Amino acid sequence: MIGIDVGGANLKIVDEDGVHIHYCPLWRESNLAEILAEYRGTDAAVVMSGELADGFFNKTEGIAYIVRAVQQTFPDAIFYGTDGEFHTSACPELAAANWLASVDCLRRTYPDGMMLDIGSTTADIVPFAKFEELRGLTDTLRLQRGYLVYTGMLRTPVATLANSAVIDGVATPFSTEYFACSGDAHYVLGHITDAEYTAATPDGKEVSREACLRRLARTVCADLEEIGDAGAVAVAQAFWDAQKTLVCDAVAKTAVTAAVASGSIIVGGIGSPVFSPLVGGTDLTAAVGIPSDALPAFAVKELAETRVQ
Repeated sequence: MIGIDVGGANLKIVDEDGVHIHYCPLWRESNLAEILAEYRGTDAAVVMSGELADGFFNKTEGIAYIVRAVQQTFPDAIFYGTDGEFHTSACPELAAANWLASVDCLRRTYPDGMMLDIGSTTADIVPFAKFEELRGLTDTLRLQRGYLVYTGMLRTPVATLANSAVIDGVATPFSTEYFACSGDAHYVLGHITDAEYTAATPDGKEVSREACLRRLARTVCADLEEIGDAGAVAVAQAFWDAQKTLVCDAVAKTAVTAAVASGSIIVGGIGSPVFSPLVGGTDLTAAVGIPSDALPAFAVKELAETRVQ
């Protein structure tokens, strides 16, 4: 059995050899089926969130596309839905169910805890205790309840969270163009590695410290030579200050509302090493051994194997 998480930007697969992450953007012509074909010869359990990609007319079309692509290689694949059940064909319940698979898996070990799973694009902030009340929640409902915060470690445009940085002692407003992303900020601040920067860069150029600094400098309409490394790092820091405040405040609010005990927050996603200490949480990979950068794929595999037994 392998676990598959089909996101809008990344395809994550967990099998007996470990975690495999493929950059596979669904908002343009996708090679999803071709990548999946590399994993023939086994059963598959699948979750998705890529149906929301704007290459599809609506979620129904996106779900159908993903299911067809998976079934080309895995005709007997099972798909986890927001009803907490597995399905064998396309249906509305499959939309954005990856977070629920993670909760369904983790709640068995941490029944009174909650999850912060912060990946490339979003942060899922969900308490475990009232699992039945989580069934059927759409991403819109989760946004309204504070269970979904739409910011991540790679793909968030810098100017969506911060609007200025102090450069050479002067408060400098940001342009609202898509010049730099959260991946650039986290890379220059040392929060992610080259291997973890798996998203496309805003300008299509390489991932390197200088390239990231140049993109960050453009956020204030400057070349890197105009404001220097320190100016570009100030842009990154301003973004990070805004992002960590947004996420940590949301975690604290949910923890209070759900009466989650201190020390019961489980942190996954590529942001787990930096966010775990900020929220007083447990890093899944470091402390438990669960691959935090592919938590939903791991979770759906575990759930499927448990139900088959």
